Amino acid sequence: MKRASILVAVAFLAGVGIGGFVQSARTATLGQKDTRAADLAAIEKLHRADVKATLTQDQSFLTALWSEDAINLGFPGPPVVGIKAMGEAYAKMKAAYPEFRVLKYEPVITEVQIADGWALEVGTFAATYKMSAKDEPVSVNDKGMRLLKRQSDGAWKFALVGMK
Repeated sequence: MKRASILVAVAFLAGVGIGGFVQSARTATLGQKDTRAADLAAIEKLHRADVKATLTQDQSFLTALWSEDAINLGFPGPPVVGIKAMGEAYAKMKAAYPEFRVLKYEPVITEVQIADGWALEVGTFAATYKMSAKDEPVSVNDKGMRLLKRQSDGAWKFALVGMK
């Protein structure tokens, strides 16, 4: 009888231990899902800001989309490195083409992978623009990847952008 009581107690404690482990694992998994959901929402906020900034061509808005140590491979010439250089590149573009207008910009992100405060996304980027008021519109449809960096406040910014 005493032995049966001990077995019941051990079985009960084992069940409690296993149940606690399963609950903590489930909570950890849910926490990861919650973090991923928050990251995806913040990344989507960056996407909306990217479209708005690109369509308006507001230099300070465009520059604010980048992390401090960002690299942009999209400008003609060598890579643009750092937030200061990014602002200068946008100003140079505006000075060289004061009538430049983006008529359409539609990024379609097909995949996002998130790990350790970084996100890699790939997709297509359709745009129509005019270099000047008298020029005909030019349409492009590029494939590309963008590396995003989570900021300390939970927001995401571009860290590296390259198009093909």
